[in-house]
Amino acid sequence: MKTPYYVVNAFTSRPFGGNPAGVCPLGAWLPDELLQKIAAENDLSETAFLVAEGERHRLRWFAPNGEVDLCGHATLAAAHILFNELGWKEPAVRFETRGGRLEVRRDGDRFVMNFPVIPTEPQPTPEDLADGLTVPVVESLSGMDHVAVLASEDDVRRVEPQLAMLSRLDLRGVVVTAKGRNVDYVCRCFAPKFGINEDPVTGSVQCMLAPYWAAKLGKTRFTVRQLSARGGDMIVELKGDRVLIAGETRLYLKGELEV
Repeated sequence: MKTPYYVVNAFTSRPFGGNPAGVCPLGAWLPDELLQKIAAENDLSETAFLVAEGERHRLRWFAPNGEVDLCGHATLAAAHILFNELGWKEPAVRFETRGGRLEVRRDGDRFVMNFPVIPTEPQPTPEDLADGLTVPVVESLSGMDHVAVLASEDDVRRVEPQLAMLSRLDLRGVVVTAKGRNVDYVCRCFAPKFGINEDPVTGSVQCMLAPYWAAKLGKTRFTVRQLSARGGDMIVELKGDRVLIAGETRLYLKGELEV
């Protein structure tokens, strides 16, 4: 069976920047085991699978080692394919997901995702988190992921993650963040238990970081840079209990899978 397959670089306008996501539009769901094998074979941070359900689409995301509850960059990539490759004509596309109902609309050269706020709670810094980051942690939070606030952008750059330690932590992954020099805040993300040593650009963590930085900086709209090797840029806005996450996309590959 031939299955359409695309790779879109999210949160960048450059062909080799941002975070590459696989996108597979399906006429009907394949077995979960096969979806997981496709994601593992492609070995990207996430592969998005989507099936039309009336005026909405059901969207699921698989990392190499398992299905995840929320993913930003692969949602952005799926919207890119619907609008630019599959002829979606509505102003916005709506997705039903394990993370709730999500919406993406086009805004000039960008796509804007509408995601829920994800609450965080202060926590004592877990030992594996402190030892696994190699730089001092100023403040520690827990939510969907562990969030480690660092003293500076330079400290975020200096992190050399000890992946064995970080993989022992109980949550999905680890986010490090600090106030930026030329942007409002910076971050990096690690999810070794899902087969992602470092995620290039991570939209979903802005659902935790936007409320935190709104309280710290006294504003609700932010420029954000993820300091991975590939790098990526976002515009993030906190609006009540929702977070708007905007970024550009660039199609890299389209073809078919023989599965």
